[in-house]
Amino acid sequence: MLLKSPLWRHRDFLRVWTAQTVSDFGARITREGLPMMAVTGLAASPAQLGLLAALASGSGLLVGLSAGDFVDHTARRPILIAMDLARALLLIVLPIAAWLGLLNILEVYAAAALVAAASVLFDIADHAYLPGLVGKPLVTDANAKISATESVAEMGGPALAGVLFQWLTAPIAVAVNAATYIVSAAILARVREPEPPPANARIRRGWVDGVVTGARVAWQEPSVRILLIMTAVGALFGGFFSALYIAFVLRGLGLTPAMLGLGIATGGLGALVGSVLAQPMARRLGVGPAICVSGALSALGTMILLLAPPTPVGGMAALVVSQFLGDAFGVVPLVLASSLRQTILPLSVLGRVGATFRAVSGGAAVAGALMGGALGQAFGLRETLLFAIGGLLIGPVAGLLSPLRAVREMPLAP
Repeated sequence: MLLKSPLWRHRDFLRVWTAQTVSDFGARITREGLPMMAVTGLAASPAQLGLLAALASGSGLLVGLSAGDFVDHTARRPILIAMDLARALLLIVLPIAAWLGLLNILEVYAAAALVAAASVLFDIADHAYLPGLVGKPLVTDANAKISATESVAEMGGPALAGVLFQWLTAPIAVAVNAATYIVSAAILARVREPEPPPANARIRRGWVDGVVTGARVAWQEPSVRILLIMTAVGALFGGFFSALYIAFVLRGLGLTPAMLGLGIATGGLGALVGSVLAQPMARRLGVGPAICVSGALSALGTMILLLAPPTPVGGMAALVVSQFLGDAFGVVPLVLASSLRQTILPLSVLGRVGATFRAVSGGAAVAGALMGGALGQAFGLRETLLFAIGGLLIGPVAGLLSPLRAVREMPLAP
C-alpha cells in the first residue's frame, strides 16, 4: 500500500522529504551535541546544562508568538532555506571560536537558543508549506512518510552525535553538523513546483494580530479547538517527564547512561512503527477516535516504566517496552492531528494556527517542567511521574467527549 502512494512519483515532494531527513539528523545531532560540547569542552555544571536545555525549549513559545503572521504572508520555501542556512551559520561559529581559544558557555547558550528558534520557525513554515506542495488529499500520507524518517533520525541521530564527538572532537563534529543544514538548503533550492502565493502578501498586521488570529481560528473550529486543548494538556504533563525522566531511569531504576541510550533508540523504532500505523488506525477507528485512543495507549505504555522493579534487568526490560509502546502510539496522534489541521483549515491561516500550537505547547512544556521539578523534589520521582500519567490521559478522554469523536475521515475545507 505504501509503495503505491503517488508521492513516490512526486519529485518535488521527494526533494523536500530528503531535505527534511537531512535536516532532522542535523537537529538531533545539535540537540545531543551542544550539551556534549558544553561538558567536554567547557566542563559545564549541571545547573549550566539545565539552563542550556531551558533556553532551547523556550524557543517554541517565543517564536510561536511572533512567527505566525510572517509565515502566512511570506513564501514558505525561502523561509525553509533561510532557516537551514541560519542554523549552519550559527553552528559554524562555535568551532571557529574553539579553534581560536575564544569559546565560552555564553556562546553555547546563544547558539542553542537561536538554533532552536530557527528550527521552530522551520517547522511552522514547513507545516504551512506541505499542503500546497502535495495537495490536501495527500497530506496525511506525506506527514506519515516524514514522520517515518524523523523516527529514523531519532534512532540514529543521538548515536551519530556520540560517534562524531568521540572520533572527531567537539569542534569538528559541530562543523559536520553545520554541513547537514547546508545540504538540506541545497536540496530545497532544487524544488521546482510553484508555491501557491500567500494570501494578502502585502497586508501584514504584526505579530500580535498573528497570535490573535491564529488563536481565534483554532478556537472557532470545534475539531481544531479540542486539538489545541489536548496539545496544551499533553505538553503540560509531558513537561514533567522532560524534567524527571532521565533522573528516574538513572537513579530510580539504577540503569546506566548506555542502557538509557539503548532505550531511547528503541523508542525511535517504536516511532517508526507508529508512523506506519497512523493511516490504518485512522481507517479502522476513524481519524478522531484514532487520535484519542492512540494518545491514551501512549500514556499507558509509558506507565509500564513506572511500575518496573528497581533492578537492572527488570528496569531495562520495562524501559524498552515502555519506550517502544509510548513512542509508537505517541506518533499516531501527532501525524493525524497535524494532518487534520492542514486539511480542515485554509492554507492562508496555517502559519498562524501552527504558530499558536507551538506557542501553547512551548509555554505549557516550560510550566510543566518547573512544576514537575518542584513536585518531584517534594513527593518523589515515581509518584510525580505517575501523577503526570494521569494528566496525560485527560486529553484523550476530553477528545472522546468532544466533536472530535465524530470525525471519521479527513474533511477538506473549501
